[in-house]
Amino acid sequence: MVFSSLTFIYICLPLTLCIYFLSPLKIKNIVLLAISLIFYAWGEPVYILLMIFSSIVDYSHGLLIERFRENDRKARLVVLSSVVINLGLLSFFKYGDFFIVNINYIFGTSFKLLNLPLPIGISFYTFQTMSYTIDVYRKEAPVQKSPIALATYVTLFPQLIAGPIVRYQTVVEQINNRKETIDKFAEGVRRFIIGLGKKVLLANNIGLLWSQIQNTDISDLTVSTAWLGIIAFGFQIYFDFSGYSDMAIGLGKMFGFDFLENFDYPYISESITEFWRRWHMSLGTWFRDYVYIPLGGSKVNKLNTYRNVIIIWFLTGLWHGSSWNFVIWGLYFGLIITIEKAGLLKILENLWKPIRHCYVVFLLLISWVLFVFDDFGVGLSYLKAMFGLNNSGFFDTQFLFYIYNYGILLIILIIVSTPFIKNKHEKPGNNLNKRHRAFYEGLMMPLIYFSILFLATAYLVDATYNPFLYFRF
Repeated sequence: MVFSSLTFIYICLPLTLCIYFLSPLKIKNIVLLAISLIFYAWGEPVYILLMIFSSIVDYSHGLLIERFRENDRKARLVVLSSVVINLGLLSFFKYGDFFIVNINYIFGTSFKLLNLPLPIGISFYTFQTMSYTIDVYRKEAPVQKSPIALATYVTLFPQLIAGPIVRYQTVVEQINNRKETIDKFAEGVRRFIIGLGKKVLLANNIGLLWSQIQNTDISDLTVSTAWLGIIAFGFQIYFDFSGYSDMAIGLGKMFGFDFLENFDYPYISESITEFWRRWHMSLGTWFRDYVYIPLGGSKVNKLNTYRNVIIIWFLTGLWHGSSWNFVIWGLYFGLIITIEKAGLLKILENLWKPIRHCYVVFLLLISWVLFVFDDFGVGLSYLKAMFGLNNSGFFDTQFLFYIYNYGILLIILIIVSTPFIKNKHEKPGNNLNKRHRAFYEGLMMPLIYFSILFLATAYLVDATYNPFLYFRF
């Protein structure tokens, strides 16, 4: 089940909230755990056992780490055991067929593919469960004595299927001592509606443009249409993923949790390094704290620092999907960030701001081609179309048709992908007196949120296009 569905919004969520808030304080975690398992079982009932197994594994490993606190060697072996089991499960279900295909190709064997359905969200909750045992070992979080509390953390449905990656140390106090307040609940509702609007009204609609262009024979694409298509995909993936993150953060607040932010207007960045500090922030900080820094980070010599960057981006690419295009996509960013670290950042700082921004946008659009096409050959053909190497011309009437139909939406997307509206909302005008400000906050803003919810609902009633881009994670 996804958040951007009428079933969830108008049946499951209200019912869940009623059950949760009517439950006694002592059993709220049990209720939340049960709801989370039911939510996950909606699409994949068998894989509930996998989540329960992961919870048991990391609960027991946490206790063992605490038991061997005075014996660092044994404690390290317990952490290693946890990491191996978690990564083993992830590798088996997500990368099993990928490994088999490549082994068959290299050695000429004919091993049969597993063809296992991918457990939704496995990449997210695997990283979360590993963060628990590592944090306990590092003494950055206390061991969890309650198996119910830990299982609640592992299966927490608001961020289960599409993030953000919630590290144990950031919510450990909230697992047993969170407070649900009217103000926080209202803030959560507002955040959820904003996320729903991003996903349904923005991502889905610009996704229709990308879908039309993607389904066009690449040999027929003009330069302008090819660039327009990948721009559309860039907006779709941003508003889809950030929309889901907003909905997750909003749902978390409704239940008393405060999840960390996952996006911070990445498309306003002036370097690729800055972009990745703003995009999928929870993944970036996870790799930084659990892989990059343990490898030595940037506190080693330059050659080893660059090596660490490449390793991180190889793993980042592989995390996104079991296909070589994701690995190439990750290494692409790793190479750019390495070059920026080697001195390009200093050069960029002296350039005119619009040039810096164009530099980022250009490299990002190339990256989205690498990301979206599993078949690297098809992606290469699309890149050729973008640079006019398929001899289809610069633009045609089809491009003008797309601009006519999607031009206003593209302008809206550009505006919303910047902090412009946020700044206007937080500072509705220095000239507003107290009476006008009360009108703005008490009537205008609720009306805006209601309008977003109404329009999103109207869209979903007749929607035939409501993809879940992050199903593979």
